[in-house]
Amino acid sequence: MKRPGPLLTLLAGLVLGLFLLTLNATTGTKTASSSYQEKSPSPAPARSAASTAPTPTPTPSRVPAAADYAGRTDDDAAAIAVSVRDGKAIAYYCDGHTEESWLKGDVEDDGTLRLTGENGAKLDGTLQDGRQIDGTVTVGGGRHAFAADRAKKPSGLWKATATVRSAKIDGGWIVLKDGSQVGILTRDGKSSPAPRIDPETGAVTVDGQQLTARPATP
Repeated sequence: MKRPGPLLTLLAGLVLGLFLLTLNATTGTKTASSSYQEKSPSPAPARSAASTAPTPTPTPSRVPAAADYAGRTDDDAAAIAVSVRDGKAIAYYCDGHTEESWLKGDVEDDGTLRLTGENGAKLDGTLQDGRQIDGTVTVGGGRHAFAADRAKKPSGLWKATATVRSAKIDGGWIVLKDGSQVGILTRDGKSSPAPRIDPETGAVTVDGQQLTARPATP
């Protein structure tokens, strides 16, 4: 029996190769020798929590940068004035006869006041939209509710300190919006009703000598 010649063997190999190429083209199968690989899509970059979190909006302060308040206690026993400057406050409680107290402290951003003075005096109050201060004041063991409206000059808190005829003089006045005044003058530690001041200039005469009272601020 004759063996196939080299030519027939070559033809058979070509036919088999053509068949395999045709099969790959119709089925989409890639040969092992193919180096092409389809790239997988890159994942979208994750957004950090810091970039998506909303920026908190600061709460605006309810405290005016500068304001004065004056009013009376609910029982009408005394007058009270408060001066606010840049988060600080001073207050003056005065019955116009012998009892008075100066208090001071901070004002919180929510409008809360916690002021203290000598001999256990204290004031607890709240600013109402900057227009009024409501609260209580404790002086000499008595506790009084009060309301003080925002004051416009000449209303408000006034003070004078001087030496007259070798006596140390300390005066405090509250000028109310109706023009009335409540004040105490202390001479070397002894208290008495204060003389009226000129609310336009602050001029006041004490024991024959003219002094000048000035608006009191923290």
